[in-house]
Amino acid sequence: MIRVFKLRNLVFAALAALLITVLSVSVYFTGAYAVYYGNTPRLIPIYSVEREEKVVSISFDCAWGTEHTDEILNALKVSNVRATWFMVEFWTEKYGDYVKKIDAAGHEIGTHSSTHSYMSKQNAEEIKLELSTSSEAIESITGKKVELFRPPYGDYDDELIKTASELGYYTIQWDVDSLDWKDLSASDIAVRVINAVQNGSIILMHNNGLHTAEAVPIILETLKNRGYSFVPIGELIYRENYSIDGTGRQIHAK
Repeated sequence: MIRVFKLRNLVFAALAALLITVLSVSVYFTGAYAVYYGNTPRLIPIYSVEREEKVVSISFDCAWGTEHTDEILNALKVSNVRATWFMVEFWTEKYGDYVKKIDAAGHEIGTHSSTHSYMSKQNAEEIKLELSTSSEAIESITGKKVELFRPPYGDYDDELIKTASELGYYTIQWDVDSLDWKDLSASDIAVRVINAVQNGSIILMHNNGLHTAEAVPIILETLKNRGYSFVPIGELIYRENYSIDGTGRQIHAK
């Protein structure tokens, strides 16, 4: 009797282990990894991309001012790097000439919302309005469809990501934060970025940080010397057959 009981327990234990393994693999490759292993039922935007090659993206959020934008554009041109710029609607409308200049230089443009609000506090209709009007403002100048969206303050919830996805947007965060908005020195900004970059990283910077323009050439030159190449985020991410793990890393389903 005791032997039968022990054997039965061993069989149950083996079956349980097998079931856990199957569920883990299934969850990981269906994109539900973030839900069960992140200990939260939240959807996850794209923070970085799993890449075998040394390729990264550098991005600039545009919400206030243009004082340092020309210098940034020049640094990108010198290094032959195309970046992604996320623009708030009121910035787009106020600085239409810069929108044209950035687009003409071959860079990619995404929306950073209409009002730069905490969008996790908005309902679906308010989110749709933020995304549609801000994208229309950009598209009316560039003639190009907007496909990328970065939430203001990095603030999001399920409703925001779900609504953005339904409208055809990829919600983009970052895994390398320059903290340039804190007015760090150019060298401090550069060191933060350079030390944190990995294959598939998305770098966050701002067009009007006090020392951002000084840091950009250092970052580009150093990373290029280390074998990295730069592409806009739209060329870094996968458009289909992918999952997103608990860290926000997008993984292509091979």
